[in-house]
Amino acid sequence: MIWTVAISLLGLMALSIPVGIVLFLLGVGVSQFYSAFPLLRGMGQMVWSSSASSTLIAIPLFVLLGEILVRGGVAERTYAALDKWLSWLPGGLVHANIATATMFSATSGSSVATAATVATVAMPQAERLNYDPRLFSGAIAAGGTLGIMIPPSINLIVYGFLTETSIPQLFLAGLVPGLLLALFFILVTVAICMMRPAIGGPSRSFRWSERLISLKQLLPIIVLFGVVIGSIYAGWATPTEAAAIGVAMAVVIAAFGDGLTLKSVAEALEGTIRISAMIMLVIVGAYFLNFAMTSAGLGRQLTALIGGSGLSPFGTLLLVIALYVVLGFFIETLALMVATIPIVVPIMAGLGYDKVWFGILMIVLVEMALITPPVGLNLFVVQGARKSGSINDVIMGVIPYVAVMALMVAALIAVPGLALWLPSAF
Repeated sequence: MIWTVAISLLGLMALSIPVGIVLFLLGVGVSQFYSAFPLLRGMGQMVWSSSASSTLIAIPLFVLLGEILVRGGVAERTYAALDKWLSWLPGGLVHANIATATMFSATSGSSVATAATVATVAMPQAERLNYDPRLFSGAIAAGGTLGIMIPPSINLIVYGFLTETSIPQLFLAGLVPGLLLALFFILVTVAICMMRPAIGGPSRSFRWSERLISLKQLLPIIVLFGVVIGSIYAGWATPTEAAAIGVAMAVVIAAFGDGLTLKSVAEALEGTIRISAMIMLVIVGAYFLNFAMTSAGLGRQLTALIGGSGLSPFGTLLLVIALYVVLGFFIETLALMVATIPIVVPIMAGLGYDKVWFGILMIVLVEMALITPPVGLNLFVVQGARKSGSINDVIMGVIPYVAVMALMVAALIAVPGLALWLPSAF
């Protein structure tokens, strides 16, 4: 049954069927062919119970927060300000790509939305200033992945919901690795441009007066992040309530920037509905598939398979990492998470691994899947914003950043405190 389900999952996704529908179809197939019980009669209850959690309300709210900031023109102003602060480094404007992605990761919670935002703003600058298309676009695609690591992360909310893990602790655990990844992305870019100055584009210097004036464009985003995350850890608000506060603040920021119009509000609401509906369909489908597989005994089979392999806990961890790397080539990231979490996380927790730590490790692996072909979503998002050239340029450009993520996986294994220090401190 294990191999049948795995092959069916890959086959249905290869047919370009929406991920949520694939998960439902697999659940129906498992219930019909591998279970003696009429599991389809429980579908209604599973759909209701998996979607009635107040925790999940945070997802559309955080999506709306990011949509309002993007439609309100905050992205352009943030990018221009960071350009003044970072373009003196070797690589010039490439660092503004990474820094802008980092700041928007702290508000949007979505990698694809972050990559799309930065790519839309930055690509015209790349053509105007004659930057190397591979390095420039690769930095945007890699920087966009930080959207699911730096809190508030939609993927961390989904992980916490599916594993019954504290979402505030997951947010804290993702902060240090996320910021370290951003720093290492910048350092790698500096190293590449020092070795090959021709691909880095022009380094530009601005007067300190211009930099200080530009801080007023960065301050709203910093305050917004501080209020949303600070209210959670001060105990003043749950993640859902903090998301609602963030939406209200985003409306005020956009209004003061003259970016709040009826058209922008309508576009933000439409984008929120589309993204939230997709996420909820995947979550509900995964819940039903997990219910069907558990009832049919797939979980016991997989546990017995791994337990009978004779591997040590560390060997099992390496096997799971290899599994995520391989599946990440073929399966969309959110689907990869929700389809594997109910099976893999209990096994890893049973071996003594901390669920918060493993959640952050999984997110880094999922980030790698976002920028590795053939289905790395960020690659296609950035290529769509380029509107010219080959997607191979983007693929070649992300290779150094994929290496950085691999090193972060090794660092998390060697030093678990990178993820667990902040949660334990608070």
